[in-house]
Amino acid sequence: MKRPALVTALVAAMLGGVLVSGAPAAERSAACTAADADVYTPPATVPSTPGTVLACRSVTLSQVPGNVAMSAWKVLYSSTDHQGRPVAVSGTLAVPTAPWTGSGSRPVVAFHPGTLGLGPQCAFSRQLAGAYQDEYEGDNIAALLKAGYAVAATDGPGYLDGQTHPYVAGTDSGHALLDIARAAPAVPGSGLSRQTRIGLWGYSEGGAASLWAAQLAAGYAPELNVVGDASGGIPGDLKEVAAGLDGSAFSGFLADAAIGVQAAYPALPLDSLLNDQGREAVKTAKSVCVAGTVTALAGKSIKDFTTAGLTLDQLYRQRGSDGRTWGQVLDAQKLGVNLGTYRIAFPVLQYRGALDEVIPTATEDAVRAAYCAAGVKTGWKIYAGDHLLTDNQAVGDVVSWLGDRFAGRTAQSDC
Repeated sequence: MKRPALVTALVAAMLGGVLVSGAPAAERSAACTAADADVYTPPATVPSTPGTVLACRSVTLSQVPGNVAMSAWKVLYSSTDHQGRPVAVSGTLAVPTAPWTGSGSRPVVAFHPGTLGLGPQCAFSRQLAGAYQDEYEGDNIAALLKAGYAVAATDGPGYLDGQTHPYVAGTDSGHALLDIARAAPAVPGSGLSRQTRIGLWGYSEGGAASLWAAQLAAGYAPELNVVGDASGGIPGDLKEVAAGLDGSAFSGFLADAAIGVQAAYPALPLDSLLNDQGREAVKTAKSVCVAGTVTALAGKSIKDFTTAGLTLDQLYRQRGSDGRTWGQVLDAQKLGVNLGTYRIAFPVLQYRGALDEVIPTATEDAVRAAYCAAGVKTGWKIYAGDHLLTDNQAVGDVVSWLGDRFAGRTAQSDC
């Protein structure tokens, strides 16, 4: 499929309304007429009930190809961070205009985008609605809508004004994905049922987020009827991923991870460890999107940015004001552990590219093996592409797999 020019260039590079406290949600967003700025303004108060619609705005999704007839909204909704504190998160809801002809009510796919960068302009909801930077998953959204499914796509937390996206912070992203599924039926005009079947989907950063959502669903959102999760290109062990990224062509993603994890866990030291070059790198990473991140920070190492020339292992030993080290916090983001606690009662599809040059294939394979060992019914597929190409190559298979889950068909396990 045809990609925008900037995303094509990136592929080539890889290959070489304001909350009114106490008012019911339906009253606050009765006609989805919030100003665009209200969707990205942190409200003074966030309700403790996750999935509450705080503001919404009808939009046209110009970056979703295929001329799919739909109703679409930008949405601001409540979620919960890893400490249990209410937070507001932005996202997009899109519902096909064509009537649902399948059994039951129209299913919803909760979608988390892959890495888009830390700049506020990079938010998936902004880009889909026409403020294009370099998003690359419009085809994914189009395929779901053409299949008749509603799409609830979170931006992930931290894209509101004055915030920093907690990139690769697992619990925060998993909650945000589950909570936009909760919020979707409350958007006026969506026509969606709270009892409908829900699928989860994400790739790369989104793949980690959707697996976290799968792991957290039973305990955090037991009322949701989640029937399956598809996750690809999974950065399952952040330490292993960091070792591959440090000093590589994609070291900008390592900078994003350091900034994002510290945003979620502010007790960790970061600024105090940085030299002038490191502080400039942080400023750059917080202001650009994915292509800018890759090009501006390619080939850089953590040693270049720290006053003591720290290696990754030395960084992991740095202790925060709460007593936890960087290494301990990163280990807490690891996928495929504690699966006895994180009970998953629905099938999972995992996939990766044979030529993945961004995420070490060993960690992707290890997540799959851990799920299989825990008895999770796990499908598995390897595509011929590299990291970015695999995202697009898998679209048809993922939409078909989700369709089988919505239809109640038995999932195949490749364990």
